[in-house]
Amino acid sequence: METVSEARAFGGVQGVYSHASAVTGTDMRFSVFVPPHAPGAKLPVVWYLSGLTCTHANVTDKGEYRRVCAELGLIFVAPDTSPRGDGVADDPDGAWDFGLGAGFYVDATQAPFATHYRMWSYVTEELPALIAAQFPADMGRQSIMGHSMGGHGALTIGLTFPERFRAVSAFAPIVAPGQVPWGQKAMGGYLGEDVAAWRKHDAVALIEDGARVDALLVDQGAADGFLEKELRPELLRAACAAAGIDLTLNMREGYDHSYYFIATFMEAHLRWHGVRLGVA
Repeated sequence: METVSEARAFGGVQGVYSHASAVTGTDMRFSVFVPPHAPGAKLPVVWYLSGLTCTHANVTDKGEYRRVCAELGLIFVAPDTSPRGDGVADDPDGAWDFGLGAGFYVDATQAPFATHYRMWSYVTEELPALIAAQFPADMGRQSIMGHSMGGHGALTIGLTFPERFRAVSAFAPIVAPGQVPWGQKAMGGYLGEDVAAWRKHDAVALIEDGARVDALLVDQGAADGFLEKELRPELLRAACAAAGIDLTLNMREGYDHSYYFIATFMEAHLRWHGVRLGVA
């Protein structure tokens, strides 16, 4: 692991780091905020997965999480959204919603993406091992959250590993990628035409197939331009109601899809996570 930058913030350290990933076959960057803590202390970890076109930098620069993380004693980890570098396949038409910056947190099986696009394994296996080795992380206390495509990732990963993550939340998530254009394009391109293979990467389908968590928190801007076509939170509400999952779905009037929206409600999400991680 190499240090790209470190800066003092709220008594802690905001860092950006890189490493050679064996999983993706590329160099990967990620950011970590470590709050002030006593020597030898181990701190709970909140994972944040970003959305389409983003890198680690979007939430790091605009997420406004450090003050609350410093208060509660939470490590905040923000991975990249896709592999990058020479030889990494991209959308052949240069579209922004597939390829670079749009890994959708799956392990691709289709050429030419299968070589590098292994974001599921990267986020669930390789990067957690690195965080555990390099930072004062209590890996017995983890939670996960995300935005848009990253909200999809947080929901699917949280539902797949309920024993690992004590809390799962999302901002404006893609809840049913198998039923919306963004997801159908990504799942078809990365995983192929067998729609049954998509279900383990679809939060609504996972719940329909028996995946369970105690509770979910979702905030959604009511003025989000992607709401009706791509996000469709009503599908998650119906799936959770049928499964008996305690879903808090907050429709926020006047808010859109941007980081102005995320920053507004970031503190509420972190405090919700903090209760479940035993620090609030």
